[in-house]
Amino acid sequence: MSPMLLADAPGVQSAPLPTGQGARNLYFSLYADPAAQPDAAKSFIDDQIALARELPVDLPSNMNDLQAWIEERADVVGQEYREYLAARKNGAPRRYFSTRAHALYFIKGVAPTKLVDGAWLYGLVRQWDDVAFHPLIKTYLEELGDGLPDKNHVTLYRKLLATNGCDSWAGLSDSHFLQGALQLALGHNVEHYLPEIIGYNLGYEQLPLHLLITSYELNELGIDPYYFTLHVTVDNAGSGHARKAVQSVHDLMPRVGDRDAFWQRVVNGYRLNELGASTTSVIGEFDLQEELVSIMAAKSIVGKNMHSDYCRVAGRSVNDWLAEPAQIPAFLAALEEAGWIKRGEAVEHSRFWRLVEGERAEMFGVFNAYELQVLRDWITSHPDGGQAAGPRVLTARARQRTLDQHGLGTERGTAFPVRGLIRRHTGADAQDTGNELRVLEQQVASSSGKQEAMALLARLLSPEVHHTTVGLMATRMYTQLFDA
Repeated sequence: MSPMLLADAPGVQSAPLPTGQGARNLYFSLYADPAAQPDAAKSFIDDQIALARELPVDLPSNMNDLQAWIEERADVVGQEYREYLAARKNGAPRRYFSTRAHALYFIKGVAPTKLVDGAWLYGLVRQWDDVAFHPLIKTYLEELGDGLPDKNHVTLYRKLLATNGCDSWAGLSDSHFLQGALQLALGHNVEHYLPEIIGYNLGYEQLPLHLLITSYELNELGIDPYYFTLHVTVDNAGSGHARKAVQSVHDLMPRVGDRDAFWQRVVNGYRLNELGASTTSVIGEFDLQEELVSIMAAKSIVGKNMHSDYCRVAGRSVNDWLAEPAQIPAFLAALEEAGWIKRGEAVEHSRFWRLVEGERAEMFGVFNAYELQVLRDWITSHPDGGQAAGPRVLTARARQRTLDQHGLGTERGTAFPVRGLIRRHTGADAQDTGNELRVLEQQVASSSGKQEAMALLARLLSPEVHHTTVGLMATRMYTQLFDA
């Protein structure tokens, strides 16, 4: 059984492998200016390869067995998922997410990776005229939704974060940033690490059990699972990214030179998927009490001087309680002891909740949607771990139907109109340099040929740009020319 499948097994806690010291700083550095630290990016990749080289691997020894291998893996995952569904039907609890806050914690915790989805393939877009690279380029374009905002993976994840108040992910640990930093570093150094990129892609594009379960449980908790269900379909072993990954190994294997050495580098690239925080490790690290304490401690930095002296709990002013973050657990206990919070009951029974949420809440806006969910789940949970009955949670699909019935629903993708492609502007329109899309259209239309046009568009398909309005349009134009 592969390390990735093992991590999905019931009762197995997958701890993150090496923390990747400096991954967070490198991530933001590469995102801001990929050319700023070329040596640092390569050193980071080399360090991770050295770590990964010691890990076990489940790839077949014969490259010709890869397609059968991914099909067998897909069968195993499918069977395990059927067993999961059968267990749930028979009354088993959710395997991953104890509460809605737990699920949102996961969404925030994997954000550094999801927000650079596909980045490891970026540098290959310059190889558009070499058919051997087409499967990998096509995979990258599909990660970008072929330029459609309702299919672009990063656009979808940004929306998911914003909708659920999960935008504050920048302070996560190095371990959470390792995979994202690695993907950015690989994508901007393809000329040095092509075999590793092929191997990394082979591992990343396999359909894991945790993706199926995550999608199911997010929907069950009323959180839109579309970003995750989209990956279930595009990563399929028959015609999707998993199949393209295998094809790329064969197409790009050198015909002369040391094929064994090349294959070993592919294997090492495959191993890179096991480093840093993973889906299961992020899920496993959640603790509701600790997360609430962390949120309250962050609020205390501003709130410690914002309360009047008459606001007292257990004989002490709220400002006094908030003066030291270490006092937060005791403060929460004091609120509970004084009856401000009634654990194990509906939140409306707690005076503290009515201060932060509701039409006349005096502290309205202090907590965002994610923080309110953590507080809600903590209040309604019993100290012994039980959960009070709360309001019914609609699945994501049911909630969308309710919005549609009241005329409040929105179709995915309507926020960005799809413009006509490669239009030549003349006269005053051509001089309108304030319209970025029009300038791009004019530049592409004025190119000396396809080579120049593709080079221009390729720069706008970078992980830092492709999800923006101009990046989405550039992707649509590149895709049209690529398929021509």
